[in-house]
Amino acid sequence: MYRKFIATVAAASIAITALGSNPAYADDRDVARALAAILGIAVVGKIIHDNNKKKERVVTRRHASPVYTAPHRYNQPQVQQRRYNQHIQPRPLPRHVRNDKLLPSQCFRSFDTRSGPVRMFGNRCLQNNFRHANRLPQHCKVRVKTYNGKRTGYQARCLRDAGYRLARG
Repeated sequence: MYRKFIATVAAASIAITALGSNPAYADDRDVARALAAILGIAVVGKIIHDNNKKKERVVTRRHASPVYTAPHRYNQPQVQQRRYNQHIQPRPLPRHVRNDKLLPSQCFRSFDTRSGPVRMFGNRCLQNNFRHANRLPQHCKVRVKTYNGKRTGYQARCLRDAGYRLARG
């Protein structure tokens, strides 16, 4: 579109300069004006041309599926045959299913104190029934005075905030 516009402007400028000039009378001023007009038109055309080049973009097509190329035989990995006595190591369970953060439900108890009932996981019960009791966060550990003596355990809400859950069942 701009090429046609530039060609039209260039043709019109040449025609106008041909009509406006006097063949018998040519002054230095007229020649300078004609050269200035042609130079001006050329500069405007160059600016438009450069502007169009900036707007041109490379269009790439995205394929719906990647193009498959057959692997070369020398790049193929060697598959080792399993022997009958080799055991396959199971994959680890996902984080939301793992049982290292599932606390046994029989350890969740309520202890009566002077200030009211305190619900917590008993320390001794967790040591006996939870394999990862040594990994529990120490800032959740509490010691309360009950009517039957002092009890040590872990606050349920604090453990829940640390990512531990109560195992149902």
